[in-house]
Amino acid sequence: MKDTLIKAISKDGKFRAFALLATETVAEAALRHGTWSTSTVALGRSLMAGAILGANQKGNDKITLRILSENTIGQITVDANANGQLKGYVGNPYVDLKKTATGEVMVGTSVAPGFLYVIKDMGLKEPYTGQVPLTTGEIGEDLAYYFTESEQIPSAVGLSVLLDIEDRVKIAGGFLVQAMPDATSEDLIDFENRLQAMPAISEILEHSSTQAILDAIFGSVEYKVLAKEPLCFFCDCSKEKFTKGLISLGRAELEAILIEDQKAEVVCHFCGEKYHYNQADLEAILEQL
Repeated sequence: MKDTLIKAISKDGKFRAFALLATETVAEAALRHGTWSTSTVALGRSLMAGAILGANQKGNDKITLRILSENTIGQITVDANANGQLKGYVGNPYVDLKKTATGEVMVGTSVAPGFLYVIKDMGLKEPYTGQVPLTTGEIGEDLAYYFTESEQIPSAVGLSVLLDIEDRVKIAGGFLVQAMPDATSEDLIDFENRLQAMPAISEILEHSSTQAILDAIFGSVEYKVLAKEPLCFFCDCSKEKFTKGLISLGRAELEAILIEDQKAEVVCHFCGEKYHYNQADLEAILEQL
């Protein structure tokens, strides 16, 4: 199955939900950054959180999810847009923390405490920034807290990254459920009970489709699918963009690089792509200055 995000709304207009499959996207990010188990799961959950946030945008609007952890995981940054294009990186890709008895990957204890930031670039002079403290470090719960506190929308978020015995990404998927203004307290209770009774996301996706997550969320409540959109890992870095970055270093620093090394290598944080500049490249950049 290809990575997909499905948007749906209950026919009574009281709840909306997103369901997503992101296995290939998360697997590519893990491969590019060479992450270990805990870092893989934390980055994967963050990418899916970014996909959910991006799905709320319109046109060319972009959104950045930034998790500033005061723990071993470091900073996680994800960029997303309304077209389902995602990129991201984790500050410390080499965290491998598991429960001794079960082998379960532990994320929250490596991420919290800290803060979650959502930065929306809507083409205005200044981007909008919202922030909340990390409640658990499990990322899904932290994103739900952000929606509830910063946007005043009662929300539930589930994000799952299942690894195989070699710590490679086997399944990655998740959901968002949000209450609309007409939802009553009884409606909220019914949905909470249904979410608690749901099978694990990875179990649903292992045996069925992405839409099966929506079936489990809505239960007997009728819903309609609004859109199905592809997800993918996509980085828009280029040698041209990094050349502009080198120009911004200024003549003195570029001349020092040319004298000492006669070459330069620039690595993209988001995708790990390496760009090489030989002596001729650096001399050409100096000529532009």
